[in-house]
Amino acid sequence: MALQKSKKSSRGRTPNGQPNPIDIHVGNRIRLRRSILGWSQEKLANMLGLTFQQVQKYERGSNRVGASRLWDIGNVMNVPINFFFEDMDKNVASQSPRVFSAPESDVLKLEEISEDIDMDPMKRQETLELVKAYYKINNRKTAKILFDLIIALSKSTAMIKTPDKK
Repeated sequence: MALQKSKKSSRGRTPNGQPNPIDIHVGNRIRLRRSILGWSQEKLANMLGLTFQQVQKYERGSNRVGASRLWDIGNVMNVPINFFFEDMDKNVASQSPRVFSAPESDVLKLEEISEDIDMDPMKRQETLELVKAYYKINNRKTAKILFDLIIALSKSTAMIKTPDKK
């Protein structure tokens, strides 16, 4: 009996073998929450009974997070499961493995998806730093005033049109 080469499973991957954009999104949300909590990959891994390398793979989307593991991650990080799917771009959401297996599906190119991912404000360093700084404010009344100010400014500046630059 001849030995067969083991073929890596393509379950959940894109047709060209890349990690699924949904898995990448979930991994980015795990990284975001971990960073907000100020935890290292090693700390999260220890709390889950994993290696930090496994957490890295989850965060990159190269390893898919199973339902029971996602449940554990949500509990350890004190967020509901839907947190990991929030703010998902429509183009990313349309990249489920089911879509890739349907022959008539109109699959978007990964290059187009990566442009949309780069535009996500939740993945910007600026957003992460702002959230961390906000939660470091010990006086919660002051934090609430700052929050209200930011909301008010965002509403008022959205109405102001800036002149076109020549």
